[in-house]
Amino acid sequence: MTKNCEINNRKVAIIGCGFVGSASAFALMQSGLFSEMVLLDVDPKKAEGEAMDISHGEAYARPMKIYAGTYDDIADAAIIIITAGANQKPGETRLDLVQKNVGIFKTIIPQIAKRNYQGILLVVANPVDVLTYAALKLSGLPENRVIGSGTVLDTARFREILGEHLGVDSRSVHAFIVGEHGDSEIAVWSTANVAGVPINKFCELRGHFNHQEAMQRIADDVKNAAYEIIERKKATYYGIAMAVKRICECIVRDEKSVLPVSNRMHGAFGIEDITLSMPAVVGKNGVEVQMPITLSAAEETALKKSAAILKETARNAGL
Repeated sequence: MTKNCEINNRKVAIIGCGFVGSASAFALMQSGLFSEMVLLDVDPKKAEGEAMDISHGEAYARPMKIYAGTYDDIADAAIIIITAGANQKPGETRLDLVQKNVGIFKTIIPQIAKRNYQGILLVVANPVDVLTYAALKLSGLPENRVIGSGTVLDTARFREILGEHLGVDSRSVHAFIVGEHGDSEIAVWSTANVAGVPINKFCELRGHFNHQEAMQRIADDVKNAAYEIIERKKATYYGIAMAVKRICECIVRDEKSVLPVSNRMHGAFGIEDITLSMPAVVGKNGVEVQMPITLSAAEETALKKSAAILKETARNAGL
């Protein structure tokens, strides 16, 4: 075990330079949040190529040191983002990836842990909820500093589709997807609103009255979005890259914004000892507190079912 390494708050590291990792690196380069970025990949030449390519745009952005490195180079990063893992293929669910990607995490996380890492671990690889749980178990880091991108992207999709349906700016739509980032995710309609106006009331203001039909269609569109994109272009990466940037903003700026990140459950809704996506206050120390959200009886039942699926998946993966 090495001694604690002082954290550089202007430094970020990305492990995994596939589509998601490289898109996230590009988004973060443009964000101005960091002045140093280290890229790691199982193929060092891939990391070098991405670092070179992205750095060539610096003249039109902000000064930033971008380079390929090793685990020793990332020990002082404020945030380590893990996107490494097998890709989701057409017809494959996120949970189908679990065995392969837990195996990959068993090679990555110990390398970080043995350097006595003091920053925040942001898990993005799928299945993100189970892999966040794996990272927590394998790293021994405090749970507030091990978070997953969770349903931050799903929630953005939810708000965007709702905004389009209602003819309103999606930033004025307040609604969350919770539970698994995957097939058992739950659209929380019971508290959804547009600038404080309950969603059904706002729908009626816009001439929409078939609430149940519309709610089912929109929730299905959100849940199936990744499958639709993968069918067309084999992978999804721009949306998640923007979600990664948003989470990093909350951490670096200590925004204390509420995001549905994957974080550990401690008895809320009767759910214990699994990480899943629930709205939480996110700041410089990672997850500060989980929000005590209100769910309808049907939503609570669905959340418990989602948690049970994730717990079984984690157990089957030996976690």
